[in-house]
Amino acid sequence: MPKIETNGIQMHYTEQGDGDPLLLIMGITAPGAVWEAHAAEWDKSFRCILGDNRGVGESDKPEGPYTSEMMADDYAGLLDQLGIEKARVVGCSMGSIIAQQLALRHPDKVQSAVLMCTWARCDKYAVSVFEHLANAKARLRPEEFMKFVQLLIFTKPFWDNDETYQGIVDGQNDARLGEAPQPVHSMEAQAAACTGHDVYDQLSDIKCPCLVIGGEDDIFTPKWMAKETADAITNSELHLYEGAGHAFHWEKLDDFNPRVRDWLTAN
Repeated sequence: MPKIETNGIQMHYTEQGDGDPLLLIMGITAPGAVWEAHAAEWDKSFRCILGDNRGVGESDKPEGPYTSEMMADDYAGLLDQLGIEKARVVGCSMGSIIAQQLALRHPDKVQSAVLMCTWARCDKYAVSVFEHLANAKARLRPEEFMKFVQLLIFTKPFWDNDETYQGIVDGQNDARLGEAPQPVHSMEAQAAACTGHDVYDQLSDIKCPCLVIGGEDDIFTPKWMAKETADAITNSELHLYEGAGHAFHWEKLDDFNPRVRDWLTAN
């Protein structure tokens, strides 16, 4: 499996598809493979690059804390190693704050950005959620921790639907059987990157087109965060799905995949 050295770590990544490069950055606890259902459509139009963030998957997992700036520099180095001068970027949750920093710290590398369930800064509620997430990681079995995460990210209709509920159960079983769960120390380090992220006063410096997209019923990163971020970025659009939460990209998959593909094609 391909790895490159960047910013002092070995970062694992995969590629699929042809066309202009599209960098996909996943959220806290999640490896790049979680993009599979989205990259399977987007790779018809783009060269999709799926990275494992510092602290998860097959990338190095050094002691923390991490910062969103540090993790953006990881991806800047990945792009350099791949000989990519400029890419479109899609970031989910923690991946979206990494994408913000990539656009701020390395603006020449970012053509456009999709910021999913994003935030510019944390309030006390958000800090407490991330702290409790790290505490749960330290105390729960992998399948129990997955269930806690699922309670944060999926809305009630997703739990009540027999078909999608089975997917929730499958996710818990996958976590139980996983051979290499994320270590507690790197989960805590990623959480520190999330709570320490505060670029509200810098967002007007982002000049590339941005699509800020999320769920109206997100309890993990509430919609005020998305609205605040979109309002602060001059060249931005905001789309919030009704009846969807933090995992709106799964709950509204049939609309989300083509919507983002079409937006990226135009930007």
